[in-house]
Amino acid sequence: MNETGTVESRVLKYADKEKITSGVPQLDGILQSYRLGDNVVWEVEELEDYRYFAGKLIRQAISSGSKCVYVRFAPHDPILEPMEGLDIVKIDPGNGFDFFSSQVHRTIEHYGEKVYYVFDNLSSLMVEWATDELVANFFKATCPYLFELETIGYFCLTRGKHSHSTVASIRETTQVLLDYYHIGDRAYIHPLKVYDRYSQSMFLPHVVTGENWEPIFDSGKAASISSIDRRKVIRMGSRGTAPWDTVYTKLKFHYEMGILDTIPDPELTALRQELSRMIIGEHPRFNRLADIYLTLEDLLGIRDRMIGSGRIGGKAVGMLLSRNIVLNSDRKEEFSEIIEAHDSFYIGSDVFFTFMINNDLFRLKVRLSDSSSMTKDEFEEVEKRFLEGKFPEEIMEQFKDLMDYFGQAPIIVRSSSLQEDSYGNAFAGKYRSEFCANQGSPEERLEAFMHAVKLVYASALNPDALAYRRTRGLHYHDEQMAILVQRVSGMSYRQYFFPALAGVAFSKNLFRWTKRIDPEKGLIRLVFGLGTRSVDRVGRDYPRMIAVSHPALRPETGSKLIKYSQWDVDVLDLDAKDLITIPFYDLVSRCDYPNLRMFVSVMNDGYLTDPYTNTIDCSQEVVLTFNNLIKNTRFVDIMGQILRIVEEVYEQPVDIEFTASLDQKGNVRINIVQCRPMTTPGSDENIEIPDNIKDENILFRSGMLINQGKVENVEYIVYIDPQAYEAADMDLKRSIGRVVGRINEKIGGMGSEFILMGPGRWGSSNIELGVNATYSEIEHTSLLVEIAREKAGHTPEVSYGTHFFQDIVEEEIIYMPVYPDAKGSKFNEAFFRDSRNMLTDILPDHEGFSHVVKVINVREASFGAHAVVIANLYEQDAVCYLEKPAVGRTWKLDKLKGQWQ
Repeated sequence: MNETGTVESRVLKYADKEKITSGVPQLDGILQSYRLGDNVVWEVEELEDYRYFAGKLIRQAISSGSKCVYVRFAPHDPILEPMEGLDIVKIDPGNGFDFFSSQVHRTIEHYGEKVYYVFDNLSSLMVEWATDELVANFFKATCPYLFELETIGYFCLTRGKHSHSTVASIRETTQVLLDYYHIGDRAYIHPLKVYDRYSQSMFLPHVVTGENWEPIFDSGKAASISSIDRRKVIRMGSRGTAPWDTVYTKLKFHYEMGILDTIPDPELTALRQELSRMIIGEHPRFNRLADIYLTLEDLLGIRDRMIGSGRIGGKAVGMLLSRNIVLNSDRKEEFSEIIEAHDSFYIGSDVFFTFMINNDLFRLKVRLSDSSSMTKDEFEEVEKRFLEGKFPEEIMEQFKDLMDYFGQAPIIVRSSSLQEDSYGNAFAGKYRSEFCANQGSPEERLEAFMHAVKLVYASALNPDALAYRRTRGLHYHDEQMAILVQRVSGMSYRQYFFPALAGVAFSKNLFRWTKRIDPEKGLIRLVFGLGTRSVDRVGRDYPRMIAVSHPALRPETGSKLIKYSQWDVDVLDLDAKDLITIPFYDLVSRCDYPNLRMFVSVMNDGYLTDPYTNTIDCSQEVVLTFNNLIKNTRFVDIMGQILRIVEEVYEQPVDIEFTASLDQKGNVRINIVQCRPMTTPGSDENIEIPDNIKDENILFRSGMLINQGKVENVEYIVYIDPQAYEAADMDLKRSIGRVVGRINEKIGGMGSEFILMGPGRWGSSNIELGVNATYSEIEHTSLLVEIAREKAGHTPEVSYGTHFFQDIVEEEIIYMPVYPDAKGSKFNEAFFRDSRNMLTDILPDHEGFSHVVKVINVREASFGAHAVVIANLYEQDAVCYLEKPAVGRTWKLDKLKGQWQ
């Protein structure tokens, strides 16, 4: 029955009702027992399963002296055999819906309150009445009456035999809905609805074995089980005659009937390719790979797991292709045991535009796409507009199916736009991904999921994404937002959920901190916990950088190993229902996390040592080094093979986001969650640095690079003074990124070359660690310099592998850290201190920032010279120096000011 009206007035009493046993203690434990008034619907594959549970219920009820009734109406074998204490009431459904429903109603009225009922399989009524809708109507007429009389009612449906609307109606009406199924020789029970009861494991699938029916917390096991169960898909609404439906329906019918060979080969190939293009779109290189690596079964599986229609977007395509490339390689037998199954779902790109049009958001999208800029406050208003939007009823019903499928397993709602993760356009970090802890009642979980979907939709209009599209000439191209819904990898530990390992791997290593490293073998950026800390510049953390060619080599040595480690972990707090950051030591303070010795080293007498046993003394300092993982497992070798295999097929370097886990024997399991073509920076030629540069002409020099190039005729330097920044108050620090954005827009509009220099980490979410400028606020610079001042306490992070790095590479911005206080460093202190600050010339109302932000006109400060930057990646050497202009060039001092007036 619908949980409004009558039920609403009784809900407080309902939770306090007497607990009623099902006759199966394990089931009572999962559901926290029945309550008088419960109608229980079983979706089963085999009637024998329903027969078992119905028999347990009735025998228990008879032994306790309760009245029991079996309503017999179906042609199948009896659910219950005659027994003392059981009344069998036979009613013929052949006389029609009205007669049958009325007779059932009279039977219920006759027996009165607190009776136990078992009904035959409701699916047989669909055959008798030739309509699915009447099955739902019968249940909606019967269930509320049973509820009012405080009975216990057992009903049954054959799994997969009913329309979405029928099951949705029954789900809304009943108090308990249970999915019971078999995979191989094991049975599983998955509660989909339990009214007014809740636990953190109630809505998870449970394996039915022995005395303990264990919930499946581990994401890998859950995905393996669910991906095999192909009947657990989205129930589609009514089919139309559009080409999409026609192609899918024809292929699905012939596939399921096992008669594909009746379709001529040319026609079958054409139909399969047509379905592939409908799902993926027209991307020649991806289409070629899809034709080879996505089977008809794969394509039908994608459609079966799609909400709405349209395309699945670049992120979903990259994930699917890379997985299949590895699983179909010459080492497929080995990788079949290593690559975790996935059971992802897709929200088709058509739903995005339907949502925008139905909620009057389309004109807003057009206006913002044409606009040159948008403030943070303006974008917050855009998000608010999206969050107020509503979805069509049919989409809502499919959302409910998706949430029923995942139960309480944490999920992530990921952007997968049509242009995302494609060749040449990564859109790295431009759109949102939202974690859902997925805890609480079904209604709460659905609401949180829709909130996440709307935030991802809104991110299509965020300033960074719009700037990225404009910069790359994509702002008038078709850019629809599909969504990839994935199970979060990992398992529960205490009240937290997270993977043991996560990170991003690159088939080319552009960060060679020693010439011993082979750049062709790739690099891994590894963290403990959720992978957010591997792709974002957050907090005080440094992920473990692993060169695949030399895994044991580190960029750091000695005491710096501790400083340049990961200290905080991102996890999902299932109690708080939120993504949180927790210190690593607090998370593992009990030292009972599985395989902990593979991830940590222990400080012993001033030295880091790697544990030999599983017994770790957490009273000592433990540091995330991953040393034992690297030395004693095949993790690095496996990742190296994956990178090589995918790169060869893509015919281009790739980067792959992944999660990983270890079993007790040290066997590695990998889950590929994302793959995209990798943009490599600069040219391959060796750019020589002149050896005759005078020391007095050098502005700064760096010996640590991630890309190379040469920039001539640098006219301006934007310099954020590290010591002034350190002394500034928090409000001013929060605003500096916006000030940089305005300067970036002004100088960028002139087409002039300029350098950005500032303390610590550009783009960090923590303003204590560096300037919080976004992509759209730095996009026009030629060189980005991170200054490490020991007195100011700022330390750059060589951010190879982050979304921030991807932006720098794609825009061909040279990046380097500079250490002015380091021994042997070259940094022209006087030039940056004494040059005139032109900030108020270009931003007259920003005088309050002039003690921190300095805009230097290089020609004015150097009597007509300009700056040149040369960065040699192979030699790990970069220099910025002053060079006199060519003979015949003139310079007008008022040029800059005139340009801005």
